[in-house]
Amino acid sequence: MLVDRHPGESVRAGVGPIEGIEALRALAITWVVAFHYVVVRLPRGMDPWVGWIAAVTPADVAVRNGYLGVDLFFLITGFLLVIPWARHRHEARPAPRAADFYVRRVRRIVPAYYAHLAILFAVFVPLLLGLAFVRDERALVAINAAAHALFLQYTTPLTSASLSVNGALWTLTLEAQFYLLLPLLAPRFVRSPVACASAMTLAAALWRWLAAHDMAPLVAWETAIGARWSVGEAAIRHLLQTQLPGYLAHFAAGMAMGIWWLRRRARPVSVGESAAWLGALAAALALLYWAYGLGGGALLGPAGSWLATLAALCVLVMAMTGGGALPARLLVHRPVLFVGRTSYSAYLYHLPLLLAWNHFRILDGHWLSAPLYLATVLCIAWLSYQFVERRFIALPRAAAPRAL
Repeated sequence: MLVDRHPGESVRAGVGPIEGIEALRALAITWVVAFHYVVVRLPRGMDPWVGWIAAVTPADVAVRNGYLGVDLFFLITGFLLVIPWARHRHEARPAPRAADFYVRRVRRIVPAYYAHLAILFAVFVPLLLGLAFVRDERALVAINAAAHALFLQYTTPLTSASLSVNGALWTLTLEAQFYLLLPLLAPRFVRSPVACASAMTLAAALWRWLAAHDMAPLVAWETAIGARWSVGEAAIRHLLQTQLPGYLAHFAAGMAMGIWWLRRRARPVSVGESAAWLGALAAALALLYWAYGLGGGALLGPAGSWLATLAALCVLVMAMTGGGALPARLLVHRPVLFVGRTSYSAYLYHLPLLLAWNHFRILDGHWLSAPLYLATVLCIAWLSYQFVERRFIALPRAAAPRAL
């Protein structure tokens, strides 16, 4: 059994629940689910919600760019996971143990993920692709199952789309890679956050440029792997661009904000300061709307648009975690926090369920389709959280040493 020998080093044990982060998780998963719903349902032309969203320009802009919820998830990961190292450094204690960190991550992420994979390959793959496909492409299915079990799905075009049954799983590869890197990176980051964050941001920018304009041998190798499916160079370059190095700036920004929050969390926020954070949040949302809805991204260019988006999302995170009562009133409510708690399982299941929704033409053309789909996602997420996630989070931990 995997045992956490130092449970006091965990984020929750050290600082307790952070409601602003839970609310941001809810926002991120809602953003991603709405994006996938519109993308998957749009070609059918039979969903009134898609038409209603398209008719309201701000809603259309927000939903069409819902993939930015993934960027928000990466910021949240960096924010939370650096806190134990920052707390230990502030208290002049040795750095947290890497082995215990890995145990906590495995217990938190792997059980629900493996339960999902079992359902994905046993139910959704044959249901959506057909038993004939599973039989004829058994080698491909086996390669995908193995790659997913090892968190390697987003490394080649053979597995990056998860057999087009749950393409959202690509982010789990990056998360797992970041977990492996963090115990080596975090002690240096908390000592020199500005230097490390700058280096990580430059590395991300360089990787994105190279993935777009260079890396010919790697592009050729990946293209050869995907040749049977005619995967083009543009798709290969996008695959490379969105590997972990391309998101190092997001994780670095999250880590920097985690350190910032930890240093000031005990300080009261005045009404005036909270109002200023609310104004900054409004400005950040206006920047996103300008960049994605009014053509500002074209003026900024790819690099400028990427940095502006990252900056706007950072303001969102900072306002919700350290901006006091006024920004918090926008999202910190019990139903929202429930969605945030179950967001991991909702993320795992929402896309294959949506594809099955289309496959069986559930409520096509009816306004009840979206509400019933969302309710089903939340029910499945709650069941997974209640009976899988919580059971492993609550596994017995090493007994605390007795007082002398």
